[in-house]
Amino acid sequence: MSEAYGATIAKRGLARRLRELRVEAGYTANQVCDRLNWGRGKVGRFEANNWVRPELSDIRDLARIYQGSDLPELEELAGRARRRAWWREYSDVFENEFPGYEGDAREIRVIMPLVLPGLLQTLPYMQALLASGSKPPEWRERALRARLRRQQILERDDGTAPMLIAVLTEASLMYEWGDAGDRRAQLRHLLGMGARTNVDLRLLRLSDGLHPGMATLVNIFRFPGDEPPMVFLENDADIQEIDTPGKVEAYDRIFEQIRAAALSPADTAEHLEKMIAMLE
Repeated sequence: MSEAYGATIAKRGLARRLRELRVEAGYTANQVCDRLNWGRGKVGRFEANNWVRPELSDIRDLARIYQGSDLPELEELAGRARRRAWWREYSDVFENEFPGYEGDAREIRVIMPLVLPGLLQTLPYMQALLASGSKPPEWRERALRARLRRQQILERDDGTAPMLIAVLTEASLMYEWGDAGDRRAQLRHLLGMGARTNVDLRLLRLSDGLHPGMATLVNIFRFPGDEPPMVFLENDADIQEIDTPGKVEAYDRIFEQIRAAALSPADTAEHLEKMIAMLE
């Protein structure tokens, strides 16, 4: 199984379970801190999932306070959460745990109106896109390596590869970058990816007019088991995490509207073939 698979959602699940146990035990977060001689705010940080790697000693202390709690369950979650993920080495590239949730997802839904999703980009496209930003060359090189590493999740052959449902826009494919050969290679790469069993690729054509989600740049992650889904919104400055159930459901409905407006996978492949022919 891939490196640290499941660590990010285990940590999220552990944070949620600790809050549930505290509430069931009838304590406030500050009361627990006082009983354990911890600084005020420590329990709150844990429950907000604002930690990097949970300490088993802390988890056992909390289990002792929350009498009747399932210590083996908490230790199992903490053990998985402590596995070190590759993307921790790229803290200058990732300001949150986006790649961890992406890697742990069983299904990824993505719409990016003006650029191609990172999981579907060729190396020359990545280089051109990163060069268009304001980051220094050293950062761009690290971001490039990190993006290539992210793409490996679609290659996993141990049953953990996610299902990728991606809606592309024709507008994102019309920009001139690199040379015609680079652009043809990117289109052929999309054709190849769309032929995979774990990729559902759909295209919104310019000729079909205005469509839902024209200003929506969103990733929706669904996870194994009963772990709640979550949404990430992206822009050039930030990636915003949303896990409020009502808001996640709203973005899921929007995505379904966008997906319904797009071409089918078969018609998408046919249109990509036509675009390739125009570049030859």
